[in-house]
Amino acid sequence: MSHFSSEDESSLQSMVRQLLQSIKERLASAPSVECAEEILLHLEETDEHFHNYELVKYLQHYIKSTLGSVIEEETEKCTIAQSQGEGPGYDTLVHHVTRRTRESKEYAEMMHSLKNVMMAVVESLLNKFEEDQAKNRELHKKSTFEQHTGRYSDNCSDSDSSFNQSYTFMNTEQLQLIAEQLDLSQPVEVRREAMQTLCSAPPSDVLKCESWNILQKNLMLSLADPDSTFTERILRFYAKTFSSSPLSMAREVFTSLAKHLELSFISREYSKFLLSNGIEITNPEIVRLLKKIRLLNDYQKEAPSFWIRHPEKYMEEIVESTLSLLSVVQDSSSPSQIFLDPAFFMALIDPKALWFKKWMHAYYSRTVVLRLLEKKYKTMIVAAIEQCFYYFESSKEGFQENSKTTVVPQHIYTKQKTFYTRRELHYLYFVHSLSLLGKLLIYKHGRRLFPLKVKNRKEVISLSDMVVLFVNIMVYCPNGPKRALGTYTGYYAPSTLAMEALMMLCDCKECAGECLYTGVVVDTLLGPIQKLLKGKKVHVNCDENTLTYIADILARIASTEGGRSLLLYGEKVDCAKDSIVGAHTIAHFTKKLLDEDIPALAQSEVLALLKSTFIFVCRQMYHTCEGLHVFIPYRLHECIAEAWRKTAFLSERTPTPVAGAASLSSESQESLGTELWEESLLDNLLNFTATPRGLLLLQQTGTINECVNYMFSRFAKKLQVNRCEKFGYGVMVTQVAATASGALALQRSGYVQALVTDLWSALECGRDDVRHIHPKPTPMDPIDRSCQKSFIAIVNLLSSYPPVYELLGKQDLSSKEEYSLREMPTSFADVFDRIVVINSDAKRSSLFNYEQSHMFGLRLLNVLCCNLDTLLLLESQYKVSDILLNAQRENVIESSTGLGNIIIDALSVERNHILIRVNVIGGPNERVLPPRSLIENNDPYPWPMFSSHPLPKCYMSEMCLKNDLKQDSEIYKNLFCKNVDTKPNWLENCRKLFCKTIKTKPDELSGKFCGELLEKYVLYLGQSPSNCCFGHLEYTDVDTQYQTLTAVQQLGVKIVIRYGRHLGILADASTSEQGFIQVLKQCESYLNLQQSGPNSPLRYLQGSYPGHDWFASSVFMIMLGDGKKTSEFLRIFSRLLASAYLWLPRLHMSKHLPDNIAQSGIHPIYYCTAHYIEMLLKSEVPLVFSAFRMSGFTPSQICQHWLSQCFWNYLDWIQICHYIAVCIILGPDYQVYMCIAIFKHLQQEILQHTQTQDLQVFLKEEAINGFQVGSYLEYMESLEQIYRPMVLKEMRNSVIQ
Repeated sequence: MSHFSSEDESSLQSMVRQLLQSIKERLASAPSVECAEEILLHLEETDEHFHNYELVKYLQHYIKSTLGSVIEEETEKCTIAQSQGEGPGYDTLVHHVTRRTRESKEYAEMMHSLKNVMMAVVESLLNKFEEDQAKNRELHKKSTFEQHTGRYSDNCSDSDSSFNQSYTFMNTEQLQLIAEQLDLSQPVEVRREAMQTLCSAPPSDVLKCESWNILQKNLMLSLADPDSTFTERILRFYAKTFSSSPLSMAREVFTSLAKHLELSFISREYSKFLLSNGIEITNPEIVRLLKKIRLLNDYQKEAPSFWIRHPEKYMEEIVESTLSLLSVVQDSSSPSQIFLDPAFFMALIDPKALWFKKWMHAYYSRTVVLRLLEKKYKTMIVAAIEQCFYYFESSKEGFQENSKTTVVPQHIYTKQKTFYTRRELHYLYFVHSLSLLGKLLIYKHGRRLFPLKVKNRKEVISLSDMVVLFVNIMVYCPNGPKRALGTYTGYYAPSTLAMEALMMLCDCKECAGECLYTGVVVDTLLGPIQKLLKGKKVHVNCDENTLTYIADILARIASTEGGRSLLLYGEKVDCAKDSIVGAHTIAHFTKKLLDEDIPALAQSEVLALLKSTFIFVCRQMYHTCEGLHVFIPYRLHECIAEAWRKTAFLSERTPTPVAGAASLSSESQESLGTELWEESLLDNLLNFTATPRGLLLLQQTGTINECVNYMFSRFAKKLQVNRCEKFGYGVMVTQVAATASGALALQRSGYVQALVTDLWSALECGRDDVRHIHPKPTPMDPIDRSCQKSFIAIVNLLSSYPPVYELLGKQDLSSKEEYSLREMPTSFADVFDRIVVINSDAKRSSLFNYEQSHMFGLRLLNVLCCNLDTLLLLESQYKVSDILLNAQRENVIESSTGLGNIIIDALSVERNHILIRVNVIGGPNERVLPPRSLIENNDPYPWPMFSSHPLPKCYMSEMCLKNDLKQDSEIYKNLFCKNVDTKPNWLENCRKLFCKTIKTKPDELSGKFCGELLEKYVLYLGQSPSNCCFGHLEYTDVDTQYQTLTAVQQLGVKIVIRYGRHLGILADASTSEQGFIQVLKQCESYLNLQQSGPNSPLRYLQGSYPGHDWFASSVFMIMLGDGKKTSEFLRIFSRLLASAYLWLPRLHMSKHLPDNIAQSGIHPIYYCTAHYIEMLLKSEVPLVFSAFRMSGFTPSQICQHWLSQCFWNYLDWIQICHYIAVCIILGPDYQVYMCIAIFKHLQQEILQHTQTQDLQVFLKEEAINGFQVGSYLEYMESLEQIYRPMVLKEMRNSVIQ
């Protein structure tokens, strides 16, 4: 546009004038100039003829011609980056290319030129408006007179520049005469003159004339004319028709051209061109042929953009004529004389089959293409398959070793290529075929074409055979030496092409399931790896780059459920059985790579990249519970940690690159590479935290602090976990925060301080980068949306007791006399001091938004107090109950008679709810929690508020539990009658009768009978050494008179006695309290004998178990407050495996655990029970598992919460008794099965609260309504049949050295 002539300006003026004339009425009806501008801005949305305007066509053509190469180049770069795992995802590809294009130099120049030209055009139009109007009226008067002789300018923007010439209008007689003159019987000069005249006529008039059929026939026959000038004119006419005519007319020209080419090949017109001789593209005949095919191909690629606007039959004619042409195969009498078929020439013009890609993109055209391929043109697909097999077999056998040259992009050479050899033509056809087949397999109906019978092969070709072929091409076809001119490089390397095809298949879930997830495909991918493991020599073409390609494909397979199951368990998915070769081969190879124990790769320049890619494959598996179960024996976490230590040591010795240096030295480049490798290793170690057992393994490596620091650095930048992971670091943070060591690492990394800062900014300060034009509205929700994310993050972090104790234990509140308005909290203790424990005017006045901030603090306190250990800690340290009661006393209506009623507001209602929650213990039917909302009537809050003890009785449900023995029951007669000790198989009979009773008459298993049953059963188990996991420890009762309980234990005792009195289990409060205190002291003395000395910086591991013993509390109540029975029961029970999982203090820093596990502070209930809960949940209740993933919360967190307090406050007492009895009598693995049953029971509520984004709060605050152990026992038994061999074995191995 820089050379813009006056003719071009006149043409543009005409186009602008045409556009304005078309929308003149709409512009005239606009009430203002602004409305007229809006009409123009939204013209594409409102005007169905928008794309038919000449100006629009012109601009489209101009933009495409100017920026087309830039867009294609950026698209190819992104595609390659995606194939190497570095580029954006497919969902961001368009945005990325658009952004890069807009930033390009070509775009800036185009906009500058276009702006100047259009300004000149518009200015000229404004200056000559009246004159143009007069000219238009004059032309209109003369239009009738000049109908047959007048001329006008062709302003079609879609036409080629060579066709921008004037048109001559012709009548029917003139066109009929031209048709006759184009007959082959006419003299050459007459035909030339007729063709010249025809080219000056509008194509639309020609195609609509009555003599078009004769004209079309003569044009098609004339295309075979040896006169290149004459055929050139016909092709110009065809090109003009394609660019300026609708599909209904252009299709006839297209089919005519395709039919001409098809007949030419069938008639052996080009039989003298043999494949063995190659092609010289400067040959005049080849030039004419390539121009025809090029014109055909151009329209193939353009037609899909508009054929949906026309009847399907038009599109079907174009598709069928193309497929018919490409299906032509010229049979030869001799194998050495192979003729060049149309497919070879199409591959020369369009190597990557872009036409087919565009045709298959939309369902509208894809349906027609696949239907025609299935009914008529399967031979075209068969030919493509044969070509791929031919290339692969010839490459593998070394036929191309002496000549590895092939077609590469022409911009590599300074001189244009003019001759293509036989091998190059074969390779082009192979590229075309591979691209076509790869696109075909993506779609369901394309896969239905298989299996296919291929010539010279005994068996039919299935989908798996095709994928195996692609893999073999990627692995065994030559890539050529690096940087060698003319070798297979870049986008056209066979391995790259095959990898792209395989990645397309991987990215389509349904397609991958049908094609890739088969044993034969995995075996083919792992073939070179198995050879390297055995020390055998791999194929010469299978180099390190090929191995990285294999790793990329395996990583994509392992990133999906179906592919991961195939690698872990083989084609028969059964996670209870040993897995087969897939995952084990990868793990073994990766371990040897890290140890540099593969001689063939020892000197590789890309060894670090190779290690990284295969670790990434393993990571796709070990970041899941089922994958980690398979990978644990290989101890990859230790290998990766050791590699990181070596790399970190090298990076410390490498000098830091000098900033501002002109170029990087080799040492600086090595330093950058070492730094990237170090980060990659930390990233891979970090992914072990995705599972509870993986977190323990990471803790054992001693790198948890470095990994959490790395995670925080990426988390702060909001970076994606990896290209295959949909969710961010939320799940990992939650998993890490479930342990004391993880919480300490998060605090040291700065995550806790950053979280507190973000919370305070949202709660009190607001965002600094937002301009507030209007006052901020008062939040209607208890927690404003701007603070919801911070609230959930804190709940996730403080969900379990160990991190709460680590971060808040023994931490005093500052309680200053004065707080600066600019003073921000930096820890959770500061947050509690500022917005939870508000017990002074100084704290109130320091808050800008007192009510909102305090409500946030109260809601957080309410969630934290759902964990009974956390409740006891906060109560013992901060006296939160007294502070809340005092706040209620201060919030009263003043009256002359003294204290009045408590004012009902949001804060007082929330405080009332918390006070009931912390002072009343019980399951869903044993206590009444007041709602937090008001009702619309005369008494908006009918629940009584209080500011001192005792609590109103309306919050405690009336309980009437039967504690007597039913001696006439079946289970009593069989298990407690005389001479029962002499009966064989008593334990087995006990289990059967127990299961039968709990299913049919669950009420019989409560009270005194439940205690007697458990006491006798444990006694029987303890008598057999085979049932005992822990040795007998000689212990004599010591004087516990001078032994004191911690403040947490003392408060816990009061809660237990209060609950027992409420249930009617404990008769005398004072006697029961003294008996229970004695039980706790004896248990602590007994367990201290089995503890190892602390050697850890964790506050959680300093001294005895820092929480309350809820299992001992439960047993004490089951034994109806009998302290002696309770102590004796616990002493025998401590030898059994079940004690390790039901009784948390049992293994606190225990000598029975390996030292590294004991010193980590991670309990088996987390790294074993919770781990297998997550593993089984994924397969048994997948919707619930997915809901947890989306919420950023983990099943292990809430299960650790439930199990650590024996479901107190979540189940009614009788269900708690049944839970303990089931785990003792039927086995500790029922602890896992019961949690799965609870999740199944809560499935609908979990899915609902996932949508409302409060799943964590729901699971912690709400009791488990309607759940009965007996009702789900049959389901738990079915889980036992499947998973017990694995789960019980791991539970035993996890706690025994």
